[in-house]
Amino acid sequence: MDKFSALADPTRRQIIEQLAAKGTLNASQLGQPFTMSAPAISQHLKVLREAEVVIMHKQGQQRLYTINPTAFNEMEQWLHQVRQFWNDSFTALDTMLARNEKASSSKRVSGKTNKTKKKT
Repeated sequence: MDKFSALADPTRRQIIEQLAAKGTLNASQLGQPFTMSAPAISQHLKVLREAEVVIMHKQGQQRLYTINPTAFNEMEQWLHQVRQFWNDSFTALDTMLARNEKASSSKRVSGKTNKTKKKT
């Protein structure tokens, strides 16, 4: 599963928000705010791990989870590229529309001028 698909689920986004706010947490701590079972939380954590959005490391019997900053940097870079593409596209569209408007205004002005000349 890709990173964006993993974060499409609201429960997984809330898990990420917890990790962002509190740092490293174990599965029990991450599951406390939810009314779902521990296996369900584990499944969400598995999806986040497989998408490489979180990093899991073992400390004794516990599995501790932290945010993978590299994954978020990659997503941010991708979003920046997409944002830049659309900004450039809209700028080009604005330029084209302004040229068309200017050309239309010119035609209207010269059309009025011609009509005025024809009447005299």
